[in-house]
Amino acid sequence: MPGGPLLVEGPVEVVLPNGEVRRSERPVVALCACHRSRCYPFCDTSHRRPRRGSSSRGDSRGERGKGGEG
Repeated sequence: MPGGPLLVEGPVEVVLPNGEVRRSERPVVALCACHRSRCYPFCDTSHRRPRRGSSSRGDSRGERGKGGEG
């Protein structure tokens, strides 16, 4: 999926630009490439959710097809 995660063999240690170090001991780690993840630099599948104000599907009912907010 375009904008999806980069999969790397773990465990990994990522040093963020501010010097903070994030670690994951998982055997395979998904690194966020879209910068939308709430647990950046690790992927939380935020790239799957439509962006606010986006109408790429033409359906404003949300992911499950129900009324109201997704």
